[in-house]
Amino acid sequence: MPRPYEGLAAPLSRGATYPNAVEALQHDLRALGYLQAGIDGDFGAGTAQAVRSLTWDLLHNHGASTQNDGPAPVAIAAYNGGRVTAVTAAVDPGVAACLAALVADPRGPKLPASRDPAKANQEGLAAIRALVGTKAPPPFIAAMIRQESDARHFRVPQGADLDRFVVVGLDRNVEGEPDAITSRGYGVGQYTIFHHPPRPDEIADFIVDPVRNIEKAFAELREKFDSWVTGPADKADDRVREHPLLDLRICKYQPSDKRFMRDCRACAAAAGKLEIERGTPAYAGASFGYQPDQYYPSALYRGVPDRADFACDWPYAARRYNGSGNDSFHYQTRILLNLLAEPAASWS
Repeated sequence: MPRPYEGLAAPLSRGATYPNAVEALQHDLRALGYLQAGIDGDFGAGTAQAVRSLTWDLLHNHGASTQNDGPAPVAIAAYNGGRVTAVTAAVDPGVAACLAALVADPRGPKLPASRDPAKANQEGLAAIRALVGTKAPPPFIAAMIRQESDARHFRVPQGADLDRFVVVGLDRNVEGEPDAITSRGYGVGQYTIFHHPPRPDEIADFIVDPVRNIEKAFAELREKFDSWVTGPADKADDRVREHPLLDLRICKYQPSDKRFMRDCRACAAAAGKLEIERGTPAYAGASFGYQPDQYYPSALYRGVPDRADFACDWPYAARRYNGSGNDSFHYQTRILLNLLAEPAASWS
């Protein structure tokens, strides 16, 4: 049966007045991982960008990973069949046919949605807070999921917006190719993969399950701590500058102390506070400073806990969780502010 956006008298584009067709279009773009959010029947800038990214993939995505996490289960470009010849924001018959074919093919996994996303989010957070172990400090994970997903695994419908799909973050980091999605972060912890679409095992594991999603985040943060702060994979330049002579520090408390890797908010409160604005050096002696960009439109922060005052190296690991460069310093700053704002007993 044709999808509602097929067979229309004119292509769908920004401002289109076919709300049922646009709503179906948005639903399918969300299911396929091209629209970040919003199923409301309004063909706006986000929907236009999603269509552009879909058509870019129909021309270029042959199933390879942009990093090293293996291939996708299908090649999006294989569904083109010559119907799409250029990147476009308009859903003409060729784009509509490709999209409908992608949605209909069971070989291409679709993102999960929840029938009761508010309840699913609450249950997921309750299960996450019950996680035990000391792989990484739970308060840092709490601060990170606030930044990554506003602590939501599924989007919750509001007003005319019917979106109840899993939360997804889209990164476009190819210079000169603004329509190319280079990676996607999924769920409450925004665990990121670099091929598209995801494989069925990934859907069943950390994309549909918030607890497995957070377990992945714990493991990745610990890996960044173990290998990307003082080596051997790489060294954090801010940590090299601020504590060049110290060995890697896991916590000021011993494992037998109940505060071990759990009293992080108190450490954030006790740290000196920094004022950061556009151009503030990323660290003393850095050749670059904080700058606004597509992900962080402001570079103004007040009362930021000074990472150098922590008696552990988790602030540096949290930054490396987000990579390096300007974005990673914004990310670290927001994590430290979130840590300070987290209720003291939340993860105790």
